[in-house]
Amino acid sequence: MIVDGQSSQAIATAAQALQRGELLGLPTETVYGLAADAGNDAAVAKIFAAKGRPANHPLIVHVASAQGVQRFASHVPEFAQKLIDAFWPGPLTLILPRRPDVAAVAAGGQNSVGLRCPSHPIAHAVLKSAEALGVLGVAAPSANLFGRVSPTTAAHVAGEFGEGMLIVDGGACDVGIESTIVDCTRAAPVLLRPGVLTPQQLSAACGIAVIRPDVPDLDAPRASGTLESHYAPKAKVQLMTAADLQKAIDAASMSQEAHTITKAVAVWSRSRVQVSATQARWLDVQPMPQTAEACAHELFAQLRDFDAQGVAQIWVEAPPPTPEWDGVRDRLTRAATPTR
Repeated sequence: MIVDGQSSQAIATAAQALQRGELLGLPTETVYGLAADAGNDAAVAKIFAAKGRPANHPLIVHVASAQGVQRFASHVPEFAQKLIDAFWPGPLTLILPRRPDVAAVAAGGQNSVGLRCPSHPIAHAVLKSAEALGVLGVAAPSANLFGRVSPTTAAHVAGEFGEGMLIVDGGACDVGIESTIVDCTRAAPVLLRPGVLTPQQLSAACGIAVIRPDVPDLDAPRASGTLESHYAPKAKVQLMTAADLQKAIDAASMSQEAHTITKAVAVWSRSRVQVSATQARWLDVQPMPQTAEACAHELFAQLRDFDAQGVAQIWVEAPPPTPEWDGVRDRLTRAATPTR
C-alpha cells in the first residue's frame, strides 16, 4: 500500500509499523530504503529474507539526528565528527566502531556499523516519529531484490515487493544513487563507496586526505553496495567509449531471436550517435545528461525503464574519468559486471 508521505497520518502509520517490527518502503534523498527497526533482530532478519541478501552483508542504520550516533557507535574519531558536521543530514554514510550491545544483526555480525542521517524531509519525519516510539535507528538498504537496480520512486518499490507492503511516497529521489561510504574505523578516512560527494570535498571537510584504495582493501569492513556485481538490470549492460559505441551501432546485426523484441538494444549516451532508419527499429537511443549530478538522478530510473521495454542489451557511454562522475561510474561498472 502506497501512502502519501505529506500526510501526518501516513508518518504516524509508518512509525507504528516500524515499532511493530514490520518492513516499510522509506524515501530518502538517495534511493528508497527497505526499512526496519535496527534494534529488533527479528525485524532486521525480514529485510535480509525479503531482499534475498546474505545475512553477513551489513545494512546501513539511519538515525534522526547526529545525536543518534552515540546510541550505535562506541567511538567517533575527530575527523568523523567533522564529516558529520559538514555533511549530515545528507548522502554520507560513516563506518564507525559498533557498541557491542546494539545492531549486531544489522551490522552483519561485524564490530563496526554504518550510520547515516538522511536529509529527505519525509524520511526525517518518519525517523523522528519512530524515535518517539522507541525505535532509535532504522536499518534501510535499498528497497530492491539483492544485486538489482535500486528504486528511486515509490512505484519502483511496489514493483519489487508488491502492493501489500506499506510504502511511504516521497516523490522521486533527488540524488538518485546511494550514499558515499567512508570507513572511519582506522587512523585515516577510507572511501569504500563513491557517491555524489567527492574525495576532495570529504578531505577538505575533515582536514585529512581521504584514502581511496586502487585495489580491493582487505582491511576494510564489509559495506553495502561494494560487491563486484551489483545494481544490475535484467538486460546485459556494456560500457563503451563514444567512438566504440558508434562502431558497435554501425556493426550490429540482429539475430533472428532478437527480432522478436520490440527494442532489442538500448543506448544511453552523452554523445550524438548516428542511427539509420533500419537500426531505429531495434535500437532505442536515449540521451544521457551532461552533468554527473543530473545523470545520478536519472541513472536507476533509466535502467529500470530500459528493462521495462524488454531490451536484451543496454549500451552505455562510459562517464568521464573525473571525480564528480565517480559515483555514477561505480554504479555502471558494477551493473556491467557479470555475476560470478
